[in-house]
Amino acid sequence: MEVESGVSPAASSALLDDDGKLKRTGTVWTASAHIITAVVGVGVLSLPWAMAQLGWILGVVSIFFFALVTLYTSNLLTDCYRSPNPVGGKRNYTYMDTVQTHLGGKMHVFCGLVQLGNLAGFTIGFTITTSMSVVTILKNYCVRKSGIEASPCHFSNNPYMITFGIIEIVLSQIPNFHKLSLLSTLAAIVSFGYAFIGIGLSLATVIKGNGKSTSFFGGMEHSSADKLWNMCVALGNIALACDYAQIAIDIQDSLKSSPPENKVMKMANRIAIFTMTNIFLLSACFGYAAFGSDTPGNILKSSGFQNPFWLVDLANLFIIVHLVGAYQVVIQPFYRIVELLAGQTWPSSSFITREKLVSIGKIKFSINFFRLIWRSIYVVLITVLAMAMPFFNEMIALLGAIGFWPTAVFFPVQMFIVRHNIKKLSFQWFRLQMLSFVCLIVSLVAVCGAIHGLSHALGKYKPFMYKE
Repeated sequence: MEVESGVSPAASSALLDDDGKLKRTGTVWTASAHIITAVVGVGVLSLPWAMAQLGWILGVVSIFFFALVTLYTSNLLTDCYRSPNPVGGKRNYTYMDTVQTHLGGKMHVFCGLVQLGNLAGFTIGFTITTSMSVVTILKNYCVRKSGIEASPCHFSNNPYMITFGIIEIVLSQIPNFHKLSLLSTLAAIVSFGYAFIGIGLSLATVIKGNGKSTSFFGGMEHSSADKLWNMCVALGNIALACDYAQIAIDIQDSLKSSPPENKVMKMANRIAIFTMTNIFLLSACFGYAAFGSDTPGNILKSSGFQNPFWLVDLANLFIIVHLVGAYQVVIQPFYRIVELLAGQTWPSSSFITREKLVSIGKIKFSINFFRLIWRSIYVVLITVLAMAMPFFNEMIALLGAIGFWPTAVFFPVQMFIVRHNIKKLSFQWFRLQMLSFVCLIVSLVAVCGAIHGLSHALGKYKPFMYKE
């Protein structure tokens, strides 16, 4: 192994962007892939369960509602990437920068706490879900080997969470979004794979006449109180599935400067959300039709489909590959903010700012010691937290409820009002504030349901001792 110190020679002006940084190469397709990788992930697996709690009417309406709100507010956010003008203005590199530029004060601190906390929560959810998919494959093999009549097969999730964490420590050395296009594209492709396997297995169950009884209003087998709590959790699951505002600015910052980033990003929003909504509806509707009131929290877990084993195993393998990439796509804004702050605080520290070029044969890459150490510590902490609280639906609901309103609705709406000098109490101001208020109420309802569910889950399971 040969190690070279320093950085590459200065790029020529033709290789630099309008702010002196290296020219970006992102397109509408890479942006769409990043969005799809983020949204067609953990959330889609819980949508049949959410539909079972809400029923046909409220379930379908909720998916369309959150999808339309996400599209509308994402387009509002897109125009805030540059300021004071959406074309030719100064770039805001992160969501926090965008909020600080438009709203000032301490709003960016509140934004940062919500955004970074939610992104960290996503990675906990990804770690849990990946281990569940590994255990599902192992349980299917155990059943095939021992027979369904044999004693139940149980496996601890912890070894697979640790393995996933080790893989993410290695991948976390990928420095930024610009280097993630290949990984993100692969993750987006396999996400279609497992989503359509789940849809296909559900449809096949219905066609064979093995579908279960469903309801327009859902949750009919539960008491009124349990039904209400489950509906609250279901709303949080749908909110999480649709939300990607936390990474939207970082995705937009990976796009070429021409054509204008806001136009390209709006097209990517439309492509991704159209794709997302169709997959969500197919998954939720067919999954509910197949399982009815017995719909599991994750239809591809061992409590879902049993046959054909090989296809269920393939779907879970796709989930594992997808979440390996989705982890990196989702957490990049967190990594970027911490490293920008560290660089601004200690600009002369070679430990923080210096990149060492390393070659192993023909493979060349750079190592930054601060990035290596702090990102590794982060992944270790997330893995430990995931092992301590492996609760799938309740965790998804809480993450979605906490993050959806402030990042996907409140900040984009408030920045749009400030940017366009919309007069207080005008019709347009009132319309935007009503949208924000309705989404706030929905988020609060979902938070209550998620906390109620977590309180039961915490009483049932012991930390670090969970087995499936």
